[in-house]
Amino acid sequence: MTVTLFLEQTLNGIQFGLMLFLLAAGLTLVFGIMDMINLAHGSLYMIGAYLMASIAQATGSFWAALPLALLATALVGAALEIAVLRRLYERDHMTQVLATFSIILIANEVVRMIWGSQPIMLNGPAGLAGPVELPGGIQYASYRLVIIVIGAAVALMLYLLVTKTRIGMLVRAGASNREMAVAMGVDIRRLFTIVFAMGAALCGLAGAMLGPILAVQVGMGENILILAFVVIVIGGIGSIRGAFIGALLVGLVDTMGRALLPIVFYGLFPPMVASNLAPAVSSIMIYVLMAGVLFFRPQGLFPARG
Repeated sequence: MTVTLFLEQTLNGIQFGLMLFLLAAGLTLVFGIMDMINLAHGSLYMIGAYLMASIAQATGSFWAALPLALLATALVGAALEIAVLRRLYERDHMTQVLATFSIILIANEVVRMIWGSQPIMLNGPAGLAGPVELPGGIQYASYRLVIIVIGAAVALMLYLLVTKTRIGMLVRAGASNREMAVAMGVDIRRLFTIVFAMGAALCGLAGAMLGPILAVQVGMGENILILAFVVIVIGGIGSIRGAFIGALLVGLVDTMGRALLPIVFYGLFPPMVASNLAPAVSSIMIYVLMAGVLFFRPQGLFPARG
């Protein structure tokens, strides 16, 4: 029973970590290339989930709605970058924080006006409603398994895009030395828009895939944004590889802590103490992980610069 629980929670941690990677990848690219702190990144995750829920309801098909929701979220991201964020690139980080925090508040109110204050339902694909039996006789939710496969496939495609294609070369050049890239003829403004739209699409994918598991509701992006920042700090700002490793570490530590620490604490402490201590310790495990990584590697595990 304990082994089964451990394996199930390991899969849950990988699944959650891969979804965190989708958010952190776009966030670390924006930060690493544009040198911009974008607190509104979580709002794109929320908007992607809402768009997915609406389009899925209109089309009656989860899989038909998915590419449409990703395209719509990418367009929202591109419009936001062109209309607002482009004016913040040359400003200091405090201005960027305040401006993008205001975007969070505006986005929440816009979503509330369009969809209402109550959470809305996003149903997963009907064919993936039941469990699937894995080797060893483990019963695991088939939809969560599909999330793992999609997350891993997107991570691989993003790696190949950044390392093997021309646009990836331009992205790396912009991240390494923006001024030199401009001098070599790179249209940096268009590159920034493309990168931001890509990041928005990744946010939309994470929101669309997690929507059937978590509640699609106003403000859903704020908590997961904190985790995404923890991921890029652990992995190294501007590093796709770092974001991937950091996301898996955070996903596993967070999931394992919440599932296994209560069992350990109930065996060590009286029930009253354990019931209060286990959730508190579980919630800070990822921050302990971040502090430990930064103590030994202040630039993160795989820094893109220096």
